[in-house]
Amino acid sequence: MNSDVFLSVPNLLKKSPCAKYFSILLMLCLPSVTLAAEPAKALDLTEHWVGYAALVIFSIAYLLAMIEEVTELKKSKPMVFAASVIWILIAAVYANGGMSEQAGLVFRSSLEAYAELFLFIMVSMTYLNAMEDRGVFENLRVWLLSKNFSYRKLFWITGFQAFFISSACNNLTTALLMGSVIIAMGKNNPKFVTLSCINVVVASNAGGSFSPFGDITTLLVWQKGVVPFGDFFVLLLPAIVNFVLPAAIMNFCISKESPAAVMEAQEMKRGGWIIIGLFVATIITSACFENFLDLPPAAGMMLGLTYLSFFSYYLQKTKSSTHIFAPVKVDYFAPMKYMSNPKAGGQPHQEIDQSFDVFHKVANLEWDTLLFFYGVMMCVGGLSFIGYLDLTSHYLYGPTVDPTIANIAVGIASAFVDNGTIMLAVLTMMPDISQGQWLLVTLTAGVGGSLLAVGSAAGVGLMGQAKGVYTFTSHLKWTPVIAIGYIGSIAVHFLINGRFF
Repeated sequence: MNSDVFLSVPNLLKKSPCAKYFSILLMLCLPSVTLAAEPAKALDLTEHWVGYAALVIFSIAYLLAMIEEVTELKKSKPMVFAASVIWILIAAVYANGGMSEQAGLVFRSSLEAYAELFLFIMVSMTYLNAMEDRGVFENLRVWLLSKNFSYRKLFWITGFQAFFISSACNNLTTALLMGSVIIAMGKNNPKFVTLSCINVVVASNAGGSFSPFGDITTLLVWQKGVVPFGDFFVLLLPAIVNFVLPAAIMNFCISKESPAAVMEAQEMKRGGWIIIGLFVATIITSACFENFLDLPPAAGMMLGLTYLSFFSYYLQKTKSSTHIFAPVKVDYFAPMKYMSNPKAGGQPHQEIDQSFDVFHKVANLEWDTLLFFYGVMMCVGGLSFIGYLDLTSHYLYGPTVDPTIANIAVGIASAFVDNGTIMLAVLTMMPDISQGQWLLVTLTAGVGGSLLAVGSAAGVGLMGQAKGVYTFTSHLKWTPVIAIGYIGSIAVHFLINGRFF
């Protein structure tokens, strides 16, 4: 299942427990120090009872994480527990054989990889939390509603916006943002909501697949160094095909009528546009650290956090002593804070607080997601150390299987299993394949989750946001159409990127 990567809008994510299944944003990136940095000799535990136990424990924990909406058990809890137990079992075996230091080195290597992941995601999520606080996303939603677009036009507008926004933001954040518009505009048209949600899921996953920092898979591959920064953008056309082909077919089932417009927008708080600019500067800084200084992208992101920190200090020192009040008529998307103003005859008004503290944004991060990533990375590191990933690599990327078939299969598997976990496993296997094949597996793992509603964080989040309208079954009915886009994107990749093979 796709979980792209790397960011979230706090209020949107808090609305639904299902929406918290952020898998995978915005954000599971494999740092340049990888899980493969193991000591020279390791025990083969693939046929040992510890190996079998580790597989069972990981499978049960992952299943519990997938059905978080049913159990109401935070997904981080079973994954962190599974990671801890797996490494206890591994360490016990190595300690019994007098090799405890070796297990400790591998665990620390995995932990160092997670530390880079944590810092990268922390900065990204902090910036998006800050933009949400300044009303950036609210203004975008209300702008769309104010234009009186038809359902069919809104279908395409939200789709293309999801495609391009997800190239910088994770697929869950993008899907929830567009989903709020879709639900508000289509409250009297359930079919429009269903098809538009499917369209946004496909577009969000496709949009992140051509940007080095847009999706979990591209982040993993980029930070591993197997594909240069600029080469990811050759996947733009295949990604567009993946989104446009199914959308063009679904388009004929969308009504040409127009929903009622909402004309009044909330005023953006002071500093909103500057924070957007600082976020762009932070992404550029991260890319420069990786490409020109050979430093981890997380180091550049931490420098970018200081941009926001200093600007937060400026906002605090220059804030107005009085509050700005803006009248509000209708808001379909997010809970609004109203207060009665006696001088205005008791009419509701909205208080726009100009104060801003960057550390409050850090405190509001999606910690359940960050701990979930810890559990996943440590579990995969443990399974790799046991020997299961080498075993899988032997069969999947062996001499008897064409790498194209293997990479297409990886994409299909990502409809069932988180694409961050899938790509982490592939990178740990480190098969000897061409750059064109690395680009192919990046594409297929990124967009393969669109085949099922549970295949990506975007789909899971929208199922929680549009309960009863956008469902697993309603998405499944359009899976053959989505598969046309999946096959088409692969064909276009081979057609225009043959020089990489």
